[in-house]
Parts: sequence; structure tokens; C-alpha cells
Amino acid sequence: MKWNLPNILTVLRLVAAPGVAIMFLYFTRPYADWFALVLFVTAAVTDWFDGYLARAWKQETKLGAMLDPIADKAMVVIALMVIIGFSSWSPWLVLPATVILFREVFVSGLREFLGDVSGTLKVTRLAKWKTTLQMIAIAVLFSQGVFEHYLGMSAYGMDEDLVRSILNGNEEDLHGLRWKLFGMEWAGLAGLWLLWLAAALTAVTGWDYLRKALPYLKEGP
Repeated sequence: MKWNLPNILTVLRLVAAPGVAIMFLYFTRPYADWFALVLFVTAAVTDWFDGYLARAWKQETKLGAMLDPIADKAMVVIALMVIIGFSSWSPWLVLPATVILFREVFVSGLREFLGDVSGTLKVTRLAKWKTTLQMIAIAVLFSQGVFEHYLGMSAYGMDEDLVRSILNGNEEDLHGLRWKLFGMEWAGLAGLWLLWLAAALTAVTGWDYLRKALPYLKEGP
């Protein structure tokens, strides 16, 4: 095994994946949301850097090729579990997340079954776009949690009628309730749309991998 900078970045991304969930065990919200968001975005950025550096420096290795997709999947799967766990379990969130999780397990199973010919299922450009879109959607959904809890903290102790009056523009907004509500609503909406688009690309790439694997799944005469 060769330990170069691209491989070290990949390993750090793999280690960071469970760190996203651990943040919610040791920190209260919204600090947990902030730490998880920063950790996830930083790890996602290294996904681009390790691949770029490996190609630019001609340091592509078997270790990197093996760990890179595992790190990506671990990041996405764990982050989705955290987001769903702290959400209202809306079916509009659960359904695209289910498509993504199912596809990742299914394709991993295909690769394991194909063994020596698993190279047939090489990562495509569309699959890379799929991963990028998944990470953007997850980052936006994490930011929704930040807005939501700062809104709750700002409105803490206020009378419901007063909060309603401020949000309706009838009272002066000294604590920024309106922009925090705006950020929460739009981050949630944008994150959900992005997640559905990512799920659609995920399903398409999953079908593409299955189509390529079908010749190797046929029974002999």
C-alpha cells in the first residue's frame, strides 16, 4: 500500500464520515448542525482534491481506487441517516433517501458478485455528477437545521402572538426572525429538490450498472 497525499485525504474523508453523526452525540444543536455541516463540506471538498492530485501527480493507486468510492458512500449514507433521524420523517425526504441507499447497496453487491470482472462497472461521469449532487443536497439540508435552531433560539421566551406579529411584519424584527425563517424554508425546499434530483440520477446510474452487469448474470447452458 502506498501512502501518498491523495490516499491520506481519502482516508481522512472516510474517518470523517462517522464524525458527522458523532457531532450530534457530543454537541447540542445548533452547534452540532454547524460542526456537522463544516465537517461534511470539508470532507466533500477533499473528494475533488484527492482525485485531482492523484491524476495530476500520477499517484493513482489500488488503495485509493478501493477506498475512494467507499468513503463517498459512507459520507452520503451516514449523513442521510442523521438528517432523517432529526427530521419529521417526511415521506418526501425518506423516499429519495431510500432510493439512494438502495442503489448504493445494490451496486456494491453487484461489484462484489462480479469479482474479477467488476471493472465492467467503472465509475461514469454521470455517477460522479450524482455523487456531487448528493453532497450538495446534504450540505443544504444541514444548513436548514442551522437556520431552524437559530430561529428557535431567537424566538425563545416570546409570546406566540408576538412571534406571529413579527413574522407578519406588524412588529419590528429586532432578532432577525424573518430572515432566519426565510433561510430555513428555502434551505429545506432547495435541499429537498436537490435530493430528489440526486435520487433520479442515482436510479439512472444504478440501472446503467445493472444493464452492463446483465451479460455476466446469465446462467450457463
